[in-house]
Amino acid sequence: MDSRIQSYYQPALLLAQTPCSSIGITDSCGSSSMTHINESQNASEILQLLHNGQVLMVNSRRRNGLIVIKRFHAEFAGPGAAVGGFYDRDCQAAIPVGNLSLVTPESHEDCQKAYLIRRQWIRLMKQITEKTVPQQRVQKILEQFEQYFDTETVNRVSDEAFALLVGILPQTVAMVRRPSSIERRRI
Repeated sequence: MDSRIQSYYQPALLLAQTPCSSIGITDSCGSSSMTHINESQNASEILQLLHNGQVLMVNSRRRNGLIVIKRFHAEFAGPGAAVGGFYDRDCQAAIPVGNLSLVTPESHEDCQKAYLIRRQWIRLMKQITEKTVPQQRVQKILEQFEQYFDTETVNRVSDEAFALLVGILPQTVAMVRRPSSIERRRI
């Protein structure tokens, strides 16, 4: 069996961001083990998987996603999207959004479908970045995230991450997200 295709059949890896963050590794037979780790280790574990080139999918049955930080921009991989593989080896950081769950594609067809879904998420970000006014970009990305995630989850995403997603300065994100706090600083 081709080593590339064989990697698709590796055990599923579930990453959940909870108050006492833990990683559950589930093998193909359904048995699992839990290891308690802190949140920064969770992000570093994800980053290591992406750097190793392992292809994973964001679980399509949960409201979750992964912001993949590249050198000069960021990409959002929402439910059903592929992460890892050749395309994300150059990532600098990975930010889980919501109750992140990553699973291994079960077949080559699942993998192809996941890459198509990732492309749809990239196209959505492209539509947002086509707006010429930076404040409109921020407003649109915030609206998109708030439609899908709860307010608490959206508030946990940093200004810097949103700025990298839509190609603007973090100060612009802060100004749109918290206009009253920016105005008080100016006075």
